[in-house]
Amino acid sequence: MLPPDEPTAAIACTVNGQAIRTQVPLRRSLVDWLRHDVGLTGSHVGCEHGVCGACHVRVDGLVVRGCLMLAVQADGAAIETIEGAADALTLALQQAFFEKAALQCGFCTPGMILQAAELLAANPAPSRAEVREALSGNYCRCTGYQPIVDAVMAVGAALHAK
Repeated sequence: MLPPDEPTAAIACTVNGQAIRTQVPLRRSLVDWLRHDVGLTGSHVGCEHGVCGACHVRVDGLVVRGCLMLAVQADGAAIETIEGAADALTLALQQAFFEKAALQCGFCTPGMILQAAELLAANPAPSRAEVREALSGNYCRCTGYQPIVDAVMAVGAALHAK
């Protein structure tokens, strides 16, 4: 429930293919709106400063930091969260993260997967250095990054082999 004096604006967008029309507080971040109002908790709130990558979502096909974008800025946009990311590349990355033990607590995993998918869509055969650079805005405190890079490289190798 919003405080009675909380300014809001109407937005219309799609979230994971579902049309949504609603009022949102002017100062609510996109990730907070997705988590608390829409009920999609796959994207996480970490640093709230755009540094950790836990809040990544796709907006009109591009990965953005959901903590730095306001929900009102999503008016007219197509938003995709990890829950709705069912393209072959994202699914392959999810499987590779599992197989390569590239996740432990899972807090960073949705952001890592969305960022890695964006990299592989643009560059199906990245070097290890390019993977590390692309994921440099995503923090992980559990895995030490090596298995994450291994998972992305495995999917890249599979794409390159086709």
